[in-house]
Amino acid sequence: MMISLCSARDVDGRYAQQDPKMHEWFESLRSGRGPCCSDADGSVVADPDWEVKDGHYRVKIDGNWYNVPDEAVLTQPNLYGQTMVWPLRGYMGISIRCFIPGSGT
Repeated sequence: MMISLCSARDVDGRYAQQDPKMHEWFESLRSGRGPCCSDADGSVVADPDWEVKDGHYRVKIDGNWYNVPDEAVLTQPNLYGQTMVWPLRGYMGISIRCFIPGSGT
């Protein structure tokens, strides 16, 4: 698994002091499935762990491939630069709240 945690949610405010504009950007992210950082932590996704198949994004989480719902895909410019996913883990398994491809894609 190549997913690593990043500071996509600033619960205690420590990252806002380092880069307030980036903090604001993360907090403003919303997909058709809701706010990205409300109850899901974003993770950086390495290039081998995401792809486009049949015109839709897929992402590998915990060794399994998941289709990214079209309404979860963020279409604004990626200011962070790296591909990210916001998975929600629940009793029914993993669902994807938000996904943003890297700025180089």
